[in-house]
Amino acid sequence: MGVEYGNEVLRDAEWAILHPLIEACRPRGKTPPQHLRRTVTAILWRHTNGAKWRAIPSELGPWWMAAQTFIRWARLGVWERLLDLAQQRGVALGMTVLDGTNIRAHAKAAGASKKGDLEHSGGTKACVIVDGGGPALGFALAPGQARELPLAPVLLAILPEVPGWVVGGRGYASDAFRQRIWEPGARPAIPHKKTDAPVACPAWIYNNRNLVERFWARIKEWRAIATRYEKTANFFTGVLCLAAALDWIKR
Repeated sequence: MGVEYGNEVLRDAEWAILHPLIEACRPRGKTPPQHLRRTVTAILWRHTNGAKWRAIPSELGPWWMAAQTFIRWARLGVWERLLDLAQQRGVALGMTVLDGTNIRAHAKAAGASKKGDLEHSGGTKACVIVDGGGPALGFALAPGQARELPLAPVLLAILPEVPGWVVGGRGYASDAFRQRIWEPGARPAIPHKKTDAPVACPAWIYNNRNLVERFWARIKEWRAIATRYEKTANFFTGVLCLAAALDWIKR
């Protein structure tokens, strides 16, 4: 049994895992407990379909309830905490993998440009760090034209412990960044640029970079991630964290 959202179903077994996690991190007294599953399903429906809030099917409750819940929880950091709690199912830090992707903003999500303001940029560079099993540990965002390397220290700071390996593509090629990985005891697997001196990058570990590529392929099935519909970085991070939490639960 389950409730449909998009092309997927929030199955009873998945809700049994998700429900206590949401109860542990949601604010008190705003969402009636008897409507919690329906409201969460409505939020999932909106983001998997990339639809307007007002398009939420009536059987999933008032559209404004889903919209207000998502927005309020995003402002309070609930979706980030949900992702943290989902990771308690077991993080594999023998290896972590970094990767970024460019996400085009929908015309209604991009406002008048302000210098240095991600919230008004036309595109987004989203970077993620995943564990050795493939689910996300956390995200970092920047304007779409930004390089991935400056976001890498932010991603490393998300890790609860020192990993065995840190794997990344040539976008993370930097002697300073490799040294940052070495210092706490991890090992980098990042190939050198063609213009740089060769460095060790064992193929047997670097080939696992496809873990993060598969992660992006999974969550970009959500239309609100393949195209950014949210106007602010805070709200878009909430969508990413919600999708990543569901990805953990489906492992």
